[in-house]
Amino acid sequence: MQIKESSEIFDVIIVGSGAGGGMATKQLADAGLNVAVVEAGPFFDPADPKTMTQLKQPYDSPRRGAGTDRAFGEWDMSWGDWEVEGEPYTHAEGTEFRWWRARMLGGRTNHWGRISLRFGPKDFKGKTRDGHGDDWPIGYEDVKPYYDKLDKLIGVFGTNEGRENDPDGFFLPPPKPRLHELFYINGAKKSNVPVIPGRLSMLTKRINADRGVCFYCGQCGRSCQIYADFSAGSCLIFPAQKSGGQVKLFVNSMVREVLTNEEGKATGVSYINKEDRKEYTLRGKVVVLAASACSSARILLNSKSKQHPNGLGNSSNLVGRYLHDSTGSGAAGVIPGLLNRKTSYNEDGVGGMHVYSPWWGDNSKLNFPRGYHIEVWGGMSQPNYGFGWDPNALNQYFGLKSGGYGDSLRDDVKKYYGSVIGFGGRGEAIAYKDNYCEIDPTTVDQFGIPVLKFNYKHSEYEVNQAKHMQDTFEEIIHNMGGHYLGEKPGKDKDYGLNKPGEIIHEVGTTRMGDDPKTSVTNKFQQLHDVDNVFIVDAGVFVSQADKNCTWTIMALSWRASDYIIEQLKAQNI
Repeated sequence: MQIKESSEIFDVIIVGSGAGGGMATKQLADAGLNVAVVEAGPFFDPADPKTMTQLKQPYDSPRRGAGTDRAFGEWDMSWGDWEVEGEPYTHAEGTEFRWWRARMLGGRTNHWGRISLRFGPKDFKGKTRDGHGDDWPIGYEDVKPYYDKLDKLIGVFGTNEGRENDPDGFFLPPPKPRLHELFYINGAKKSNVPVIPGRLSMLTKRINADRGVCFYCGQCGRSCQIYADFSAGSCLIFPAQKSGGQVKLFVNSMVREVLTNEEGKATGVSYINKEDRKEYTLRGKVVVLAASACSSARILLNSKSKQHPNGLGNSSNLVGRYLHDSTGSGAAGVIPGLLNRKTSYNEDGVGGMHVYSPWWGDNSKLNFPRGYHIEVWGGMSQPNYGFGWDPNALNQYFGLKSGGYGDSLRDDVKKYYGSVIGFGGRGEAIAYKDNYCEIDPTTVDQFGIPVLKFNYKHSEYEVNQAKHMQDTFEEIIHNMGGHYLGEKPGKDKDYGLNKPGEIIHEVGTTRMGDDPKTSVTNKFQQLHDVDNVFIVDAGVFVSQADKNCTWTIMALSWRASDYIIEQLKAQNI
């Protein structure tokens, strides 16, 4: 096959356009560098009416009430899934990992929950804290200046609470708790579970002339047409272009490998154009991988050469190792105090939680290390193709007749509408070397690129953590005078523990460290083996925290970008 080579030499080639790639694009382009952004999916702008789904109604769907096989609903703005046609992945026998891929400019940032939590001092020093895993080669104080700048550049609402491991920041005003959240606050406090305002990247106050203010449509999963929430395209890449940055986008471009020369140094990337199915190469002085933890590992492992026989950056044989995801388990309860609501009570709000519970536990008294936070959902938001529950079935909790149609069914819907409160626990798993992804030597995708094979199992710590989540949810529901919906999952179901990968917070495949024998990158996310290749996605994480990882991805990407600029100026790379 003929490979078409570009004659242009870019200062930096960035693979991936999500949180890390978007931030790197903004900072490097603003510094005057000539940047190529290579994205596996198509171009996307949340404000484009041709693709916009925001404010569409359930009855606008051609299915008119029928379900959808899309994981997050028909109108969710993520072009991708755990399964992507023509792009398989495999598993070692007896293991499972669900790998979410978003194929579009901005990647997963177009549909995420926008929960924007800083890692705290303890989160960077896990081994020192409890003997599990490893410490990061950096600490909170190294990242704090970038968290601060990030808060101000992008915007996040919340309040300063003075909690040691949930650091304060620069916050916009948070929205007031809705009625179901007021019930949750009271129920949680009875169990000594703290509740503070949520910290979400949605603008409750104007921060610049290019982005609007949230108007409480509650549809943040659809990506905001007025740019009031954070998406990498609208908040990072487009502003970089608008301010005169040299940014060239290569969309629908699936990267096969990083190319190297006889000295083993990176010279660019090769990619398959999805539209004409031909292979192209781009040349650049620096290559930045931001394709996601697993995709970047895949690219490195497929980048084999005489100088890098195990894959690029893999002299340690650790690329793909230490893969881990956030833990998760959920529950819901029906609350009698929320029945028969004749009017709504402060139901305006963002498409996410106005309050949440940061971790509060003392692990010395528990049978698992680290912790989790609680996310809360409920209220009287607009139903989406149905109500998500059977109003007839809820009657059993109150000794009422189940079944009905016509006026009886309508009365039941009115009675129960807004009475269900749900919980999602999101916690920290321990990073293990034996949880990993590797190249499957027997399988390729539709572009002829070898695919990933996963080997991942939960440990007893994650299972024990899920049990603690379920017990806590049940107690809080009881405190609210409610009834736990459905059967509480027991040991036989791992207490409702989500399958690995389902929380979509995978990290750790290209971990940072000071020792090249035990890590893939240095503390500035530069490959130990190749000084002009950097990783700015969550692959560099030594450990996940009991927090969502996006805010830390972006802070670290900004930090790494500053280092790249410094090294290029000094002609060190």
